[in-house]
Amino acid sequence: MKSRLLIAGAAFIAVIALAGTGAYVYFFSGLRSSPNALGLSATPSAQASSTPSPSTAGTLAGSWTVATGSVAGYRVKELFVGETSKHEAVARTSSVTGNLTVAGDSSGYQVSTITITAVLTGLHSADTVGGRDVSQRDGYVSRQMNLQQFPNATFTASSISVAGSTSGPVDVTLPGKLTIHGVTKDVTATAKAQVSGSKVEVAGSVSIVMTDYGITPPSVPFTTVDPQVTIEFEIFLTKVD
Repeated sequence: MKSRLLIAGAAFIAVIALAGTGAYVYFFSGLRSSPNALGLSATPSAQASSTPSPSTAGTLAGSWTVATGSVAGYRVKELFVGETSKHEAVARTSSVTGNLTVAGDSSGYQVSTITITAVLTGLHSADTVGGRDVSQRDGYVSRQMNLQQFPNATFTASSISVAGSTSGPVDVTLPGKLTIHGVTKDVTATAKAQVSGSKVEVAGSVSIVMTDYGITPPSVPFTTVDPQVTIEFEIFLTKVD
Protein backbone atom coordinates (compact mmCIF):
# COMPACT_ATOMS: atom_id res chain seq x y z
CA MET A 1 0.00 0.00 0.00
CA LYS A 2 2.78 2.39 0.96
CA SER A 3 4.64 1.70 -2.28
CA ARG A 4 1.48 2.38 -4.27
CA LEU A 5 1.07 5.73 -2.54
CA LEU A 6 4.70 6.60 -3.32
CA ILE A 7 4.25 5.65 -6.98
CA ALA A 8 1.02 7.67 -7.19
CA GLY A 9 2.70 10.65 -5.58
CA ALA A 10 5.62 10.48 -7.99
CA ALA A 11 3.23 10.27 -10.94
CA PHE A 12 1.30 13.29 -9.65
CA ILE A 13 4.54 15.32 -9.37
CA ALA A 14 5.57 14.28 -12.88
CA VAL A 15 2.20 15.43 -14.26
CA ILE A 16 2.56 18.80 -12.52
CA ALA A 17 6.09 19.18 -13.90
CA LEU A 18 4.98 18.35 -17.42
CA ALA A 19 2.06 20.76 -17.11
CA GLY A 20 4.44 23.47 -16.00
CA THR A 21 6.74 22.77 -18.92
CA GLY A 22 3.82 22.86 -21.29
CA ALA A 23 2.71 26.21 -19.92
CA TYR A 24 6.24 27.55 -20.24
CA VAL A 25 6.51 26.44 -23.87
CA TYR A 26 3.10 27.98 -24.53
CA PHE A 27 4.07 31.31 -23.03
CA PHE A 28 7.50 31.56 -24.64
CA SER A 29 7.10 30.04 -28.09
CA GLY A 30 4.40 31.33 -30.41
CA LEU A 31 3.49 34.55 -28.65
CA ARG A 32 6.62 36.57 -29.34
CA SER A 33 7.13 39.62 -31.54
CA SER A 34 9.73 42.33 -32.06
CA PRO A 35 9.41 45.69 -33.84
CA ASN A 36 11.11 46.16 -37.18
CA ALA A 37 14.58 47.67 -37.28
CA LEU A 38 14.71 51.45 -37.24
CA GLY A 39 14.93 52.93 -40.73
CA LEU A 40 14.17 56.00 -42.78
CA SER A 41 10.62 57.23 -42.99
CA ALA A 42 8.85 55.33 -45.76
CA THR A 43 7.63 58.51 -47.40
CA PRO A 44 9.59 61.70 -46.76
CA SER A 45 7.90 64.95 -47.70
CA ALA A 46 6.79 65.14 -51.31
CA GLN A 47 9.22 67.99 -51.86
CA ALA A 48 12.17 65.97 -50.57
CA SER A 49 11.33 62.84 -52.56
CA SER A 50 12.15 64.46 -55.90
CA THR A 51 13.18 68.10 -55.50
CA PRO A 52 14.88 69.71 -52.51
CA SER A 53 12.60 72.07 -50.64
CA PRO A 54 13.40 75.79 -50.82
CA SER A 55 14.35 75.71 -47.14
CA THR A 56 17.07 73.11 -47.66
CA ALA A 57 18.16 73.27 -51.32
CA GLY A 58 21.80 74.33 -51.44
CA THR A 59 21.80 75.31 -47.76
CA LEU A 60 22.85 72.13 -45.98
CA ALA A 61 26.12 73.75 -44.97
CA GLY A 62 25.96 74.94 -41.37
CA SER A 63 25.32 73.64 -37.85
CA TRP A 64 22.68 71.02 -37.13
CA THR A 65 21.21 69.70 -33.89
CA VAL A 66 19.29 66.54 -33.00
CA ALA A 67 15.53 67.17 -33.06
CA THR A 68 12.45 65.74 -31.38
CA GLY A 69 11.42 62.35 -32.77
CA SER A 70 14.93 60.89 -32.72
CA VAL A 71 15.22 57.36 -31.33
CA ALA A 72 18.07 55.01 -30.42
CA GLY A 73 18.14 51.55 -28.93
CA TYR A 74 19.44 48.01 -29.06
CA ARG A 75 18.60 44.56 -30.38
CA VAL A 76 19.97 41.41 -28.76
CA LYS A 77 19.12 37.73 -29.10
CA GLU A 78 17.92 35.83 -26.05
CA LEU A 79 17.13 32.12 -25.77
CA PHE A 80 14.49 30.79 -23.39
CA VAL A 81 15.17 27.44 -21.76
CA GLY A 82 13.51 24.59 -23.65
CA GLU A 83 13.34 26.63 -26.86
CA THR A 84 15.39 26.23 -30.06
CA SER A 85 14.64 29.58 -31.72
CA LYS A 86 15.97 32.80 -30.26
CA HIS A 87 13.86 35.81 -29.45
CA GLU A 88 14.99 39.33 -30.37
CA ALA A 89 14.82 41.64 -27.38
CA VAL A 90 14.44 45.29 -28.38
CA ALA A 91 14.63 48.42 -26.25
CA ARG A 92 14.52 52.08 -27.28
CA THR A 93 14.91 55.56 -25.87
CA SER A 94 13.80 58.91 -27.26
CA SER A 95 16.25 60.76 -24.99
CA VAL A 96 18.75 61.55 -27.73
CA THR A 97 20.80 64.73 -28.15
CA GLY A 98 23.69 65.87 -30.30
CA ASN A 99 24.99 68.10 -33.04
CA LEU A 100 27.19 68.21 -36.12
CA THR A 101 28.53 70.63 -38.70
CA VAL A 102 28.12 70.39 -42.49
CA ALA A 103 30.36 72.04 -45.09
CA GLY A 104 30.28 71.82 -48.88
CA ASP A 105 27.58 71.92 -51.52
CA SER A 106 25.54 69.64 -53.77
CA SER A 107 28.74 68.26 -55.30
CA GLY A 108 29.61 66.70 -51.92
CA TYR A 109 29.45 67.40 -48.21
CA GLN A 110 31.90 67.09 -45.34
CA VAL A 111 30.28 66.40 -41.98
CA SER A 112 32.40 67.11 -38.91
CA THR A 113 32.37 67.43 -35.11
CA ILE A 114 29.68 64.75 -34.84
CA THR A 115 28.42 63.97 -31.34
CA ILE A 116 25.31 61.91 -30.64
CA THR A 117 24.35 60.93 -27.09
CA ALA A 118 21.57 58.56 -25.99
CA VAL A 119 20.43 58.50 -22.36
CA LEU A 120 20.34 54.77 -21.58
CA THR A 121 18.33 55.22 -18.39
CA GLY A 122 15.45 56.04 -20.75
CA LEU A 123 15.56 52.62 -22.44
CA HIS A 124 12.25 50.75 -22.46
CA SER A 125 11.65 47.29 -23.92
CA ALA A 126 9.62 47.42 -27.12
CA ASP A 127 9.17 43.70 -27.91
CA THR A 128 6.47 41.40 -26.57
CA VAL A 129 6.55 37.91 -25.08
CA GLY A 130 3.25 36.26 -24.16
CA GLY A 131 2.94 35.63 -20.44
CA ARG A 132 5.96 37.74 -19.54
CA ASP A 133 6.41 41.34 -18.41
CA VAL A 134 9.36 42.31 -20.61
CA SER A 135 9.71 45.63 -18.78
CA GLN A 136 11.39 43.63 -15.99
CA ARG A 137 14.30 43.16 -18.40
CA ASP A 138 14.98 46.90 -18.24
CA GLY A 139 15.87 46.61 -14.57
CA TYR A 140 18.33 43.77 -15.28
CA VAL A 141 19.93 45.81 -18.07
CA SER A 142 20.20 48.88 -15.85
CA ARG A 143 21.97 46.93 -13.12
CA GLN A 144 24.20 44.97 -15.50
CA MET A 145 25.36 48.16 -17.24
CA ASN A 146 25.58 50.14 -14.00
CA LEU A 147 23.55 52.94 -15.55
CA GLN A 148 23.56 54.94 -12.35
CA GLN A 149 27.27 55.51 -12.91
CA PHE A 150 27.30 55.33 -16.73
CA PRO A 151 23.90 56.64 -17.89
CA ASN A 152 24.88 57.60 -21.45
CA ALA A 153 26.10 56.10 -24.71
CA THR A 154 27.95 58.57 -26.93
CA PHE A 155 29.08 58.31 -30.55
CA THR A 156 31.63 60.80 -31.87
CA ALA A 157 33.28 61.23 -35.26
CA SER A 158 35.71 63.91 -36.41
CA SER A 159 34.81 64.00 -40.10
CA ILE A 160 33.01 61.97 -42.78
CA SER A 161 32.19 62.52 -46.45
CA VAL A 162 28.61 62.33 -47.74
CA ALA A 163 27.40 62.31 -51.34
CA GLY A 164 25.81 65.56 -52.45
CA SER A 165 22.48 64.16 -53.69
CA THR A 166 19.38 65.66 -52.08
CA SER A 167 16.90 63.89 -54.36
CA GLY A 168 16.77 60.67 -52.34
CA PRO A 169 18.45 58.54 -49.66
CA VAL A 170 22.23 58.27 -49.72
CA ASP A 171 24.40 55.60 -48.11
CA VAL A 172 26.61 56.81 -45.28
CA THR A 173 29.54 55.07 -43.58
CA LEU A 174 30.25 56.46 -40.13
CA PRO A 175 33.62 55.50 -38.63
CA GLY A 176 33.94 56.90 -35.14
CA LYS A 177 34.19 56.13 -31.45
CA LEU A 178 31.47 54.70 -29.23
CA THR A 179 31.58 55.14 -25.47
CA ILE A 180 29.45 52.83 -23.30
CA HIS A 181 29.93 51.83 -19.67
CA GLY A 182 32.92 54.16 -19.45
CA VAL A 183 34.74 52.29 -22.26
CA THR A 184 35.49 53.83 -25.67
CA LYS A 185 35.98 51.67 -28.77
CA ASP A 186 36.41 52.34 -32.49
CA VAL A 187 33.27 51.38 -34.43
CA THR A 188 31.83 51.84 -37.90
CA ALA A 189 28.13 52.49 -38.29
CA THR A 190 26.28 52.09 -41.57
CA ALA A 191 23.32 54.34 -42.32
CA LYS A 192 21.13 56.00 -44.89
CA ALA A 193 20.35 59.71 -44.93
CA GLN A 194 17.76 61.81 -46.66
CA VAL A 195 16.44 65.36 -46.68
CA SER A 196 12.87 65.49 -45.43
CA GLY A 197 11.37 68.95 -45.61
CA SER A 198 13.46 71.24 -43.42
CA LYS A 199 15.11 68.30 -41.63
CA VAL A 200 17.75 65.71 -42.37
CA GLU A 201 16.96 62.13 -41.32
CA VAL A 202 19.68 59.53 -40.68
CA ALA A 203 18.92 55.90 -39.80
CA GLY A 204 21.27 52.98 -39.37
CA SER A 205 23.02 50.63 -37.00
CA VAL A 206 26.33 49.49 -35.54
CA SER A 207 27.22 46.05 -34.18
CA ILE A 208 29.19 45.59 -30.97
CA VAL A 209 30.07 42.86 -28.49
CA MET A 210 29.00 43.86 -24.99
CA THR A 211 31.96 42.14 -23.33
CA ASP A 212 34.28 44.53 -25.23
CA TYR A 213 32.76 47.26 -23.08
CA GLY A 214 33.20 45.39 -19.81
CA ILE A 215 29.54 44.31 -19.72
CA THR A 216 28.64 40.74 -18.84
CA PRO A 217 25.61 39.40 -20.76
CA PRO A 218 22.63 39.45 -18.39
CA SER A 219 21.89 36.11 -16.76
CA VAL A 220 18.32 35.65 -15.61
CA PRO A 221 16.21 32.59 -14.80
CA PHE A 222 15.18 30.58 -17.89
CA THR A 223 17.04 32.93 -20.28
CA THR A 224 20.53 33.25 -21.81
CA VAL A 225 21.56 36.36 -23.72
CA ASP A 226 23.98 36.64 -26.66
CA PRO A 227 26.95 39.00 -26.20
CA GLN A 228 26.48 40.45 -29.72
CA VAL A 229 24.36 43.60 -29.76
CA THR A 230 22.99 45.71 -32.61
CA ILE A 231 22.66 49.38 -31.74
CA GLU A 232 20.17 51.11 -34.02
CA PHE A 233 19.18 54.74 -34.46
CA GLU A 234 16.87 57.06 -36.33
CA ILE A 235 18.05 60.64 -35.98
CA PHE A 236 16.29 63.81 -37.12
CA LEU A 237 18.40 66.94 -37.44
CA THR A 238 17.34 70.58 -37.71
CA LYS A 239 19.53 73.46 -38.88
CA VAL A 240 20.44 76.03 -36.24
CA ASP A 241 22.17 78.62 -38.44
